[in-house]
Amino acid sequence: MGMSSDQDEDSQSQHHTQTAERDRSIRCLVAKVGLDGHDRGAHVISRAFRDAGFEVIYSGLHKAPDEIVQAAVQEDVDVLGISILSGAHDTLVPKIMDGLEEYGARDDTLVLVGGVIPDEDRPKLEDEGVAAIFGPGTSIEETIEFVRENAPER
Repeated sequence: MGMSSDQDEDSQSQHHTQTAERDRSIRCLVAKVGLDGHDRGAHVISRAFRDAGFEVIYSGLHKAPDEIVQAAVQEDVDVLGISILSGAHDTLVPKIMDGLEEYGARDDTLVLVGGVIPDEDRPKLEDEGVAAIFGPGTSIEETIEFVRENAPER
């Protein structure tokens, strides 16, 4: 009898560890790329992600694509949220995706883009590997839910 109860305890603690692993905090980098100086949305999403229990790193303004890639790789983030309102998404986002690819981080980083992205530009960004594009008026809850469901499991 004593043997089976030890096994039960082992499997329970193993299950607990797996649950803790799965529920561990999702690491997110919220990044402002290029010359766009408007960061209110990035601050709002950063605070909402923190409130949802995610670990959040904010890049600050005016980052080059390479700086964003370096930060994402060094911080080993699960999610990279790129906030871009300048209209330069069609050149800046592919540079970031290429950089992630170079470091072997593209497949295990969920990349999101938030901002004003014309409908005709969306398929190209999705082809680049962007998982989702959130335009103005997207609910914060929808964004958080998307991250929870799609963040890569480590």
